[in-house]
Amino acid sequence: MRLLLDEHFSPRIARELRARGHDAVAVSERADLIGRSDAAELEAMAGEGRAIATEDVADYAPLGRARVRDGARHAGLVFTNSRRFPRSEEGIGALVRALAELMAAHPGPLALENRELWLTGG
Repeated sequence: MRLLLDEHFSPRIARELRARGHDAVAVSERADLIGRSDAAELEAMAGEGRAIATEDVADYAPLGRARVRDGARHAGLVFTNSRRFPRSEEGIGALVRALAELMAAHPGPLALENRELWLTGG
């Protein structure tokens, strides 16, 4: 699976996932995504076949469901929160481990197509 880390996440997480052999990028590493709306980001990532990891459940869940309802697709939504994976060194490490496990368990390019899930593990 290919993954985009929403603006809430440090680019360090994407770098660590790439170091483990995963295709991950952070919004902050992509000038074309910085400042775009969630809807525009979801559409762009559907075109690239990238699932989006985000804490912004309130916006992304309805957007993803609307795309599916309207016959469009998205590459997947991976929800998490800062209570489960704090912004500390330990929390970042746990988030990297959990995302790496998820990506390894879903290796196909569109393994999470039109799905949403909550990240666990780490």
